[in-house]
Amino acid sequence: MSSPCARVRRVGLFGGTHGNELSGVLLVRHWQQDGAEIQRAGVQVKPFLTNPRAVERCTRYIDCDLNRVFDPESLGRPVVEDIPYEVRRAQEINHIFGPKGSDAAYDLIFDLHNTTSNMGGTIILENSRDDFTIQMVHYIKNALAPEPCPALLIEHPSLKYATTRSVAKHPVGVEVGPQPQGVARADVLDKMRKIVKHGLDFVQLFNEGKEFPPCTIEVFKIMEKVDYPRNKNGEIIAIIHPKLQDQDWQPLKNGDPQFLTLDGEVIPYQGDCTVYPTFINEAAYYEKKQAFVKTEKIKLSAKHLRLSVSEQSTS
Repeated sequence: MSSPCARVRRVGLFGGTHGNELSGVLLVRHWQQDGAEIQRAGVQVKPFLTNPRAVERCTRYIDCDLNRVFDPESLGRPVVEDIPYEVRRAQEINHIFGPKGSDAAYDLIFDLHNTTSNMGGTIILENSRDDFTIQMVHYIKNALAPEPCPALLIEHPSLKYATTRSVAKHPVGVEVGPQPQGVARADVLDKMRKIVKHGLDFVQLFNEGKEFPPCTIEVFKIMEKVDYPRNKNGEIIAIIHPKLQDQDWQPLKNGDPQFLTLDGEVIPYQGDCTVYPTFINEAAYYEKKQAFVKTEKIKLSAKHLRLSVSEQSTS
């Protein structure tokens, strides 16, 4: 079975969804000045600074997290004086790149993020049945090999959130770390740049009619969030154990050290299956009461992919 797809005509490159994640901010600003490296034949590629006020202040957000407000309720809120800045901004982004869920929406958006966690160059998927995106991740992984390029699937009924990139038909998150907030590291920025380059190369090859055979990729599927141990006042009483720190994507087994109290007590992981933690000790997630997320390894498959015949005949 093959999966005929429509030509990719418009791609958004988002930076600064969180204003203190500097790799995407710097790259988008650079591409706005000189877009030669992101140009691909027959495709409109638009670099875009998503949260300019937060970028100006070098803070994650002004009023609320822009990467959580692309739900129908927020996008449909009446614009009144006290509307949160990011909700208003989400409506503007939806107007430019959407409307979300419509045929008029952008085909593909890469939303560029940094993490303080040791996640390397990670690609975030939202849909386990999107053949186009799975094929693209397969292509990017192969292009970057032997350097690892983990893929995180956030498809979960209670944990999936209304991301900025979800305006597009094919939303892709790019999460690269470790990098402190408000800091730029050349190695991290380079990793992000390569992921975007290979993603755009894939789009061009697809548009030119290249056929991609069926493929399977390994992904880490989000299972649940884990909070820090807290006292009755809600204050953190234990921190990530040194043996877990920086071990994103590594197996965590029953009995392995997980947290360490300030009295020196080790709190082990208790679970009936091996999990693969990520976003370990992410600075931005203290406010979200999240020490790390547990994931499981699964395989995703995509059918043979090619440009639809009607699209080929019009090229």
